[in-house]
Amino acid sequence: MHIFNTQYCNEMPYKRILLKLSGESLMGKRGHGIDEEQLMEYVDQIAEIHKLGVKIGIVIGGGNIFRGLQGTGRGFDRVKGDYMGMLATSINALALQSAFEAIGIKAIHLTAISMEPAGVRYSKQVCMDALTNNQLVIFSFGTGNPYFTTDTAASLRAVEMEAEVVLKGTRVDGVYTADPEKDPTAIKYDSLSFREALNKDLKVMDTTAFAMCQENNLPILVFNMNTRGNLKRIILGEKIGTLVTN
Repeated sequence: MHIFNTQYCNEMPYKRILLKLSGESLMGKRGHGIDEEQLMEYVDQIAEIHKLGVKIGIVIGGGNIFRGLQGTGRGFDRVKGDYMGMLATSINALALQSAFEAIGIKAIHLTAISMEPAGVRYSKQVCMDALTNNQLVIFSFGTGNPYFTTDTAASLRAVEMEAEVVLKGTRVDGVYTADPEKDPTAIKYDSLSFREALNKDLKVMDTTAFAMCQENNLPILVFNMNTRGNLKRIILGEKIGTLVTN
C-alpha cells in the first residue's frame, strides 16, 4: 500500500491523466515483442506519479506484436487484422498490469469486449470506482471496433474518465515542423492550438482522436517518455514537450 506524497498536491497542474503509449515503445532494444527492461522503466516512472496521488488511465498500442494496417498490406482482411491488433494491445496491457502488481501497485485491466478472466469488461462506473480506490486503470482492445486507432481509444477513454490531459508519450520531445529524426532543421513547438495543428497538417494524433479532444476541450501534451523523469516533471508543472489546446 502506497502513502501518497501530499507535498506537491496544490502545485500539480494535472491530477487525473490519460497516458497514451505506443506498443512499439515496449520493444526497447529488441525488434519485436516486449523488452522487460523497457517495460519496468515505464512502470517505475508511472509509479512515481501514482505515489503523488495522480489518477492514471493508460492506453497502450499493440504495434510491437501486430499492426492491423500492416497486416492488410500482406493480404489480411482489414477487420480481422484490426481485431488481431486489438488483441495485441490486451497482451501489452496484461504485461503492464502484472508489472505494476509485482511492485505492489493495484491495477485493473479493462477491455472493450468481454475477455474474462483476462480482463474486466469496460464500463465508466467500473473505471471511476477503480480510480476512486487509487487503482491504476489500463484500457485495452481499443474502442472494440475495427477502423479505429488506439489514439481514438485514448481520446475516448480520456473523455470518459474525465481526464484533465492526454499525455502522449513518444520517442521525440514534442511536435516539430517536420520529422526531427529525418530533418535536422525541424523546429519544435512549445505550444499549439488545435486549429494551428490542423492547418499545418501536424500529425499529433489521428483525425478522429484529435477532433474528439478538440470538441471536449481536452489538452494533448506530446513528450519524450524515454527520458527518465519527464513524466514526473510534467506532473510537477515543468514545461516539457508540446502542449496542444483550444
